[in-house]
Amino acid sequence: MEETGPIQIDVEKVIRAKVPGYAKFIPKFVYRKIAHTIRQDGLNRVMRENYGKRGVEFAIGAMKSFGADIEVIGEENIPKEGRYIFASNHPLGGLDGIALIALLGKYYNGNVKCIVNDLLMAVEPMRDVFLPINKHGAQSKQSIQAIDDAYASDLQMIMFPAGLCSRRNDKGEVCDLEWKKSFISKSIESKRDIVPVHFGGLNSDFFYKFARFRKRMGLKLNIEMVRLPAEMFRCDGQTFEVKIGKPIPYSTFTSAKSQKEWAADVKKIVYEL
Repeated sequence: MEETGPIQIDVEKVIRAKVPGYAKFIPKFVYRKIAHTIRQDGLNRVMRENYGKRGVEFAIGAMKSFGADIEVIGEENIPKEGRYIFASNHPLGGLDGIALIALLGKYYNGNVKCIVNDLLMAVEPMRDVFLPINKHGAQSKQSIQAIDDAYASDLQMIMFPAGLCSRRNDKGEVCDLEWKKSFISKSIESKRDIVPVHFGGLNSDFFYKFARFRKRMGLKLNIEMVRLPAEMFRCDGQTFEVKIGKPIPYSTFTSAKSQKEWAADVKKIVYEL
């Protein structure tokens, strides 16, 4: 096979593929501005430095490229056998996912899947461990089937039940938004216990102010997401604390409470770790 070199991210190509009807009206200078905002050059450097690596191996290499590390507390709570859902808060919106894929992927010999925003499928070396969902539209049959197949398999599942990364609330606290109940229903359906995970970390103050400004403006689209790559490059030299809790048996989630209430209970357990 001919050597093609490392795949590079091209934001213009991604946007044209994702929303071709709108993309043709976007001026070139806007694409350049977006490329700068998402740190396209920096992301492509990470891709080059980890050329030839895929999935978990790429995640491990990317952590080194970003200059970030984790300290694991409660590692003895990571089960050696069985099938589980690792449910984590989502403080960073990017590096936390890479870190958990690296950690759990190494522990389970690469047998992990992580549910992500479908926009992240542009990071081609991670496609082996990503399960994409469309946050701004209907799910394709193919996407739904891939997720169902993963839950039916022996792969370990990594989830961020909030869907979006943490925001600052009215009290000034940085925490996840509401946890969606789907991970509870999947736990019951697939007979997988849930392992609670708390990932310690913060994005920049600018990110939270930007998110609040967007909300005050009445914009539903989470445009602050464009800041997440820049936030990852702020992590150079940082060590993040990851706490692993004891598995919660799927049999816990009885009809005594609604699945929405159970989701809130698991979220509370995570923040108490």
